[in-house]
Amino acid sequence: MSNIKNMIEVEDVSIKFRMSSDKILSLKEFVIAKVSKRMNYNEFWALNKVHVTVKKGEVLGIIGHNGAGKSTLLKVISGIMKPTSGKVSLYGNVVPMLELGSGFDMELSGKENIFLNGAILGYEEEFLHEKYDEILEFSELGEFINTPLRNYSSGMVMRLAFSIATVVNPEILIVDEILAVGDADFQKKSKKRMQELMSGGTTVIFVSHTLSQIRELCNNVLWLEHGEVQMYGDAEEVCDAYSGKS
Repeated sequence: MSNIKNMIEVEDVSIKFRMSSDKILSLKEFVIAKVSKRMNYNEFWALNKVHVTVKKGEVLGIIGHNGAGKSTLLKVISGIMKPTSGKVSLYGNVVPMLELGSGFDMELSGKENIFLNGAILGYEEEFLHEKYDEILEFSELGEFINTPLRNYSSGMVMRLAFSIATVVNPEILIVDEILAVGDADFQKKSKKRMQELMSGGTTVIFVSHTLSQIRELCNNVLWLEHGEVQMYGDAEEVCDAYSGKS
């Protein structure tokens, strides 16, 4: 039996969504239908009995077509969404890089947002003070760090968010198509930073539509289709099977 411990355990996780099947054109129609209980719903399973374990230091890739359930699974693992059934167990601090900058306050400066976002991620103020210069240097924001975020371009916001999320060496990193941050030079730097984390013992779950990235960065791959596990195992084998079917 392996002595490498599991960092993530996803046990028979299912999640059901309800969508109105009525064609409602106004708020008034919605309220009338809701009050009179005449709304019709279609139910569908975004995830259906997904089971996967990720060991310490492993990089797991998740692939599948649009609507396969990839982002939903990341949100369930990150704790953003609760499953309808099944459970997720995590054994380490998690940094979800799903919606970069979603915890930012656009009226505050970049510097203030470092401490705000860092606190949301669970880091002590003293730790963030120690890492501040490193975050600033990596983000390449210079004097803009003291400017309110409402004056930033979207690329500047992404660079700051990426710098905060990756400077802290998380035990578990959840990544959704994150390697396209900023301009070409920053993309190279961010990719290198991701590779450092992945080779340095951080456990990573990584979603990408780019199979070459999945092959290059991942040990194992989970292939989802319509919320169900199509295949799970060695990265090369699963990618070969997926590219033959897609």
